[in-house]
Amino acid sequence: MIDIALLRSEPDLVRRNIEKKFQHQKLPLVDEALALDEKRRALQTEGDSLRAARNALSKQIGMLMREKKTEEAEAVKAQVNADAARLSQIEAESEEVGARLKAVMMRIPNIISDETPVGKDDSENVERERFLEPKVPDFEVPYHLDILERLQGIDLDSARRTSGQGFYYLTGDVARLHSAVLAYARDFMIGKGFTYCIPPFMIRSDVVSGVMSFEEMEGMMYKIEGEDLYLIGTSEHSMIGRFMNTAIDEKQLPLTLTSYSPCFRKEKGAHGIEERGIYRIHQFEKQEMIVICKPEESEMWYDRMWHYTVELFVSMGIPVRTLECCSGDLADLKYRSVDVEAWSPRQKKYFEVGSCSNLTDAQARRLGIRYKGEKGSSFAHTLNNTVVAPPRMLIAFLENHLNADGSVDIPEVLRPYMGGAEKILPRR
Repeated sequence: MIDIALLRSEPDLVRRNIEKKFQHQKLPLVDEALALDEKRRALQTEGDSLRAARNALSKQIGMLMREKKTEEAEAVKAQVNADAARLSQIEAESEEVGARLKAVMMRIPNIISDETPVGKDDSENVERERFLEPKVPDFEVPYHLDILERLQGIDLDSARRTSGQGFYYLTGDVARLHSAVLAYARDFMIGKGFTYCIPPFMIRSDVVSGVMSFEEMEGMMYKIEGEDLYLIGTSEHSMIGRFMNTAIDEKQLPLTLTSYSPCFRKEKGAHGIEERGIYRIHQFEKQEMIVICKPEESEMWYDRMWHYTVELFVSMGIPVRTLECCSGDLADLKYRSVDVEAWSPRQKKYFEVGSCSNLTDAQARRLGIRYKGEKGSSFAHTLNNTVVAPPRMLIAFLENHLNADGSVDIPEVLRPYMGGAEKILPRR
């Protein structure tokens, strides 16, 4: 949510920002918000005037009563009562206008960075850097489900019976590899000075509306029937919600946290064959990183965070590249975002395995996250980034470390988490 002061002073900037995001249907929200803000301020002014008049009239009543001017005192009392009725009406109307204004403001997208390329959708994201040379082996790389089945590492049929499409059982060495990657990512981030957390996996609606736009909420979140609870789509949701309506001591910033959680997503829509299997699923696990910092530090942390993800993948021998997300691919709360994509030897192209985002103070304004220091309090900046999400990352891992005989090499950094094993061998 943007600052109302910015909307008042630079409405054209807000309009241009909406146009850059190709959300022309939201342009009327600017005038609607300005009108509601003006009405709210007018009501505030009238209410302040009535409160000041009430205090003056109350003193006048006392003076008239002492002078035994009863009739005049009663007339003033009648005026006080009339003003009180109007004040009560103003307060109710102000609350209603304020709620409408907040609802409109929450639909206006955050101002995007000057570094963000203008484009309609993810097809117009801009490649920034590549890390490690992508390679294609001299043998045909099978579809990732075929690799998993030859390793006896997945059971989709049973998952369809128990849970439906979009779920899976991981078994044996593959399940162990999945856990090894998460454990390595956890220790990697702890080594970078981040504090490890395991958050709640369900959050209330006021947290959901604080961490994401209404469009994202509808497309992603599973609601618990009969309760004001939602399953998280990423641990960022509950990790940022942890600081809702708090004022953090400036000396504690930055807060650098890394969190593990299962994640639950609707993942609506049809997808191609390469996005089936374990690529686009309803349940997965992820290691996340979260930073809450002062505004002047957020761009530095943005660059540092996505570099950590790149470093992690490179340490496991997986080539990656980074893409600067264009304006039309940014969710409404994001100021700037970069996707990390891993190389697929099978597809001979890169695919997304993580995303790093700077949301400036958009989430903090919605959730009331401030920091306080000698100069008073201000809204903090929030950032989030995927360290690793193993189900999707496993595809890149298996394809990049697959041998012609069907075995899969285990990179040195993961061997301590795999009982020292150097390979996973096919079982059929």
